[in-house]
Amino acid sequence: MARIFPVDQSTLPLPIKEAFAKHVAGYHARITNMKATLAYSLPAFEAYMQWYPLYLELEKIIGPKLSYQFAYAVSNGTDCPLCSTFFRKVIIDAGEDPQNLQLSDTDKQLLTFGSIIAKNHGHIADHIYNPVSARYSKKDLVTIIAFAGQMIATNVFNNVLETDIDDYLLEYLPPVKSIWKHA
Repeated sequence: MARIFPVDQSTLPLPIKEAFAKHVAGYHARITNMKATLAYSLPAFEAYMQWYPLYLELEKIIGPKLSYQFAYAVSNGTDCPLCSTFFRKVIIDAGEDPQNLQLSDTDKQLLTFGSIIAKNHGHIADHIYNPVSARYSKKDLVTIIAFAGQMIATNVFNNVLETDIDDYLLEYLPPVKSIWKHA
């Protein structure tokens, strides 16, 4: 259960209503539990919604498919149930199996890079960093790393507050693994 429940959208002050309307119209996005929780603080909402323009820049660099897979890898790296489930939905809706992604070796390197950034708090061994840095310009690499950081910030926010997974995502939760071995 969430530690802070989303705001009651019927009682929002005008600046938050305007920010929500601008966000929905600008990105064709919904107001999720996370966004409605961020709405307690307009600056927090606005800061976290910078995820969207950064994601659009990431798509220009690595393409839409690899972008959502990268976001999924980072979210898994931080063990964020909400964000991992959101990107599982995107992957599944694209006709892919999140447990069995068909990736090239360079795609695997990039997704590993994102996951390791999250798992190791940004400490990246040369054998993980070097192949990725050799493929991208400094400008592109900064965008990729900044997006990973923004994704991690989103994951941390949701993990700390134990933000409830939105109802529309429930069918996309990962399968539960049994601790019992089957004969």
